[in-house]
Amino acid sequence: MEVLRYTAFTHDPAGGNPAGIVLDAAGLTAEEMLAVAAEVGYSETAFLTERDDENRVFRVRYFAPSAEVDFCGHATIATAVALAERLGTGPLAFRTNAGEIAVQTGVEGESLLATLTSVPTRSAPVAEDALDEALAALRWSRDELDKAFPPHVSFGGVSHLMLAAASRERLADLHYDFEALRSVMTRHGWTTVNLFWRESDRRYHARDPFPVGGVVEDPATGAAAAAFGGYLRALEDGVKEFTVIQGVDMGRPSELKVSIAEPDGRTRVSGGAVAMEIP
Repeated sequence: MEVLRYTAFTHDPAGGNPAGIVLDAAGLTAEEMLAVAAEVGYSETAFLTERDDENRVFRVRYFAPSAEVDFCGHATIATAVALAERLGTGPLAFRTNAGEIAVQTGVEGESLLATLTSVPTRSAPVAEDALDEALAALRWSRDELDKAFPPHVSFGGVSHLMLAAASRERLADLHYDFEALRSVMTRHGWTTVNLFWRESDRRYHARDPFPVGGVVEDPATGAAAAAFGGYLRALEDGVKEFTVIQGVDMGRPSELKVSIAEPDGRTRVSGGAVAMEIP
C-alpha cells in the first residue's frame, strides 16, 4: 500500500497542511485505516475506498491519528490535486461521511488548484456554559474576544466553535490545556476550535486547535473555512469572498480562498497542493 504525502493550501512543500493519501484503500478496515493514519501522523489521511475513474467519482474516508473524521477540507484539496495529476484536470465527486462534495480542479499559471464546494452550512450561537468551558481550557477570557463576532458553533460538514480574538497578539499566544479542550470538544461534538482575527473585511487570520484528532493544531483547515463562510453568512456580514491566512504561527503558512455560494449557503474553498519532499 502506497501512502502519498501532499501539503495543501500552498505551493511550497514547506508550507500548508500535510495530508496522507491512499489512492487504493479498497478492502481496508476502519481499524487498519486508523492505524495507517496514526503511523503517518498528519492531522488527516484520506483513503479512497471505492474508485470510478471513468466518471471521476470516489468514496473517501478521512482519519486523524486518533479518530475518523466525517469531512476534511485540506485532505480533500490534496487528494483532488493528486488525482488531477494522474487523471487530468476537471470535476471530481467525493462521497464522504458528511455527504457528496463536488471538487473542481484546474491550472492557474503553472500550478494545480482545487476548489471544493461544501455541504450546506449552518451556524448558531454557542451555549454559555459550553463557551465558558472552552475559554477555560484555552486559557482565554471573554475580555479577549472581539465583541463584533459573537461565539457560534458552525457546520460545513463537521462542527467548529468560532471564537474571534480581539487582537493578533491574543491569537499568536496560544498555549491551551490539551486534555481539557479535548474533553470539552468531545462532549459537544466539535471537530476544531476556529480561532480567528479580522485583519480586514476580506482577510482573516486563523488558528485551529484539533485535540480530538490527537493533533495540537492544524496549519490549514478547509472544513473550518467552509463553516466560517457559513458563520459570516449567518451574521449577514455581506462579504462573499475572503482569504484566510493560517499556519503562520506554526511556520507553515497557508492561504485559503473562500467564497459563499448563494442561496443555499454552501461554501467554496480553494487552494493549491504539492507533493512533499520526504527524506
